[in-house]
Amino acid sequence: MSKKMIFCDFDGTITLNDNIIALMKQFAPPEWEAIKDAVLEQRISIQEGVSQMFALITSSKRAELTDYLVTQAELRPGFLEFVQFAKEHDYELKVLSGGIGFFVYPLLEGIIPREDIYCNEADFSQETINILWPYSCDEQCQNGCGCCKTSLIRKLAPSDAYKIVIGDSVTDLEQAKLADYVFACDYLLEKCEQLSIRHESFETFYDVMNGLREIEVRV
Repeated sequence: MSKKMIFCDFDGTITLNDNIIALMKQFAPPEWEAIKDAVLEQRISIQEGVSQMFALITSSKRAELTDYLVTQAELRPGFLEFVQFAKEHDYELKVLSGGIGFFVYPLLEGIIPREDIYCNEADFSQETINILWPYSCDEQCQNGCGCCKTSLIRKLAPSDAYKIVIGDSVTDLEQAKLADYVFACDYLLEKCEQLSIRHESFETFYDVMNGLREIEVRV
């Protein structure tokens, strides 16, 4: 088999809940919900929506935001074992996240090396939080992604790599179309079924490990 790469989403995949939504529910004024709906209905881009939502929160709440998620967020069962499994079976594991570094890095500290995490960043130097986009779309993507996962896959994966995508949401759909195989739940699972993308469902990372074992037998 050629080089084996896993591209794994963070919010709602590695963690059980969407951390941005959790922060908005706890700290943002009610206007955030209309912005979220506009993103989900694809009336505005993910980049526009996330920027607008975080602009509703003052930068002085930085420590509160991080502390809240570090204490509230839960890793999906089996993730720690999955990371070890990937190492033992020669998978190169990359985390591609539409989340923000101030909470992604602390939650993955000691589990995933920082150089293998690709996410958005936040600037807390102004009155309200300003989101930065170090991994914006390349010339082949016009979707206004925050962290553009398809651009990253094109950059990181050799053309002959065997690409596994693990995800749950609208931000994972385009990368799923580039994958050789997808592990999906929630919204992404529905879309994979509709679009006949090669996939299987998962609830825990134990399911993913079992699926990968079967793939290795077939390939």
